[in-house]
Amino acid sequence: MKKWLLMALCLFAIGAQAVTLPQLQQRFSQQAVLRAEFEQQRSISGMARPLQSGGELLISQQKGLWWAQQRPFPLTLLLDDRRMVQTVAGQAPQVVTAENNPQMFQFNHLLSALFHADGQALEQNFTLQFSDLGDERWRLVLTPKTTPLDKLFTRITLNGARFLNTIDIDDKQNDATHIRFFNQRTEPATLTAEEQQRFAP
Repeated sequence: MKKWLLMALCLFAIGAQAVTLPQLQQRFSQQAVLRAEFEQQRSISGMARPLQSGGELLISQQKGLWWAQQRPFPLTLLLDDRRMVQTVAGQAPQVVTAENNPQMFQFNHLLSALFHADGQALEQNFTLQFSDLGDERWRLVLTPKTTPLDKLFTRITLNGARFLNTIDIDDKQNDATHIRFFNQRTEPATLTAEEQQRFAP
């Protein structure tokens, strides 16, 4: 009896740890604000050393995505439902909207879907392969199925647990990009006054 009880408890524990894509999406949807730091490494064919960059990001369910590269040079990307604004230090901001560049706007809008593990949005452009790796760890492999994404990327791989931890991008030019996220924080659950200014028009 004890043996069967122990086995049943083990099976229950294994089942309780399993992660599914809908559960992951629900978990991420409850993160009203996410703050993190990132390090990016891009390996380009023909270059002996990969390009390194790093900075911080801020994701607000209400306001959008703020991506601030701090090294090797300052670059800020702001993305919301209406526009994408890219600012490089010392230069005028470049603004992309759905009206003046729908293809670019659609591509950059996928960034939000990646960070929120939005299965419904991603399925429109990718074949999804989700894996539960145990201990709340998971992997989501995206294979492009629509143009122009299928002409640009071979696959995009997301790895994470409680948060999205890494993004690996393999493109058709045999280049590879690895982005690692760390120091993720969801508190405070609302934007500070300083953070609100980052999304100001």
